[in-house]
Amino acid sequence: MKFLKTAIVTGSSSGFGELIAIELAKSGYTVVATMRNLQKKGSLLKAAAAESVTDKITVFPLDVTLQDSIEEFKDFVGSLVSVELLVNNAGYAQGGFCEELSVDEYRKQFETNFFGVIAVTQALLPSMRKQESGKIINMSSISGRFGFPGLSAYVASKYALEGYSESLRLELKPFGIDVVLVEPGSYRTNIWQSIDNISIQEDSPYEKSMAAILNEMKSSEASYGDPRDVAKLITKIATSASEPDLRYPIGKGVKNMIRLKNLLPWKAIEKMVINKLKI
Repeated sequence: MKFLKTAIVTGSSSGFGELIAIELAKSGYTVVATMRNLQKKGSLLKAAAAESVTDKITVFPLDVTLQDSIEEFKDFVGSLVSVELLVNNAGYAQGGFCEELSVDEYRKQFETNFFGVIAVTQALLPSMRKQESGKIINMSSISGRFGFPGLSAYVASKYALEGYSESLRLELKPFGIDVVLVEPGSYRTNIWQSIDNISIQEDSPYEKSMAAILNEMKSSEASYGDPRDVAKLITKIATSASEPDLRYPIGKGVKNMIRLKNLLPWKAIEKMVINKLKI
């Protein structure tokens, strides 16, 4: 009987998470696809049926921000023979300006995008460490390398994830566990709906800036990448026998943006951003 590797993918009800779960199943993994609301599993199961991988996907309820849910997840993980791969994908983008976002909105952003990653990772580490192997892929963003106006909560959560992942990789290397950051640019996923739907305060001094940002996003939609490319990259990292890099930036212009930030003084960067947005 052929041994199948097990992968856990969080935030699998849509977007990157759904596509990652499908691609991993197609590559031979048995996939535990977690999501906060099981009523949203229909899209994933329909895609799995279309690719004939329904038998390789198990849907499990998990809210990465709730301790009770994390404890149930720990018990479930304990029942598995082994887990070779964890993809921390659950997240959302909180839009808004620093002055107008409440501290509670910042906390909620971090609870999902940062502390949720820590909680899920800690639930998996004992078994991975015991088997002395495994890969942990954390879904970051170009926003974890480059700050953007109107996205400070999201940017901050991804910057925190980047630092956490660097330390985690160094800690887990002696145990044969690899930690990887995937850093997508703009892709056609529903994560940006929260940006489109944000409201600013009445008579906000940032009204002009918000209009400029939304206009830039709208005009750039045609160039957004195919999210399947990100899912395929993650599958390639997962199935490769060679040691993975720490960071994998992907998407139109992403590598150039990182290069420019590393080469140019910050004053030049901010001038470019402000001129592009015309704010």
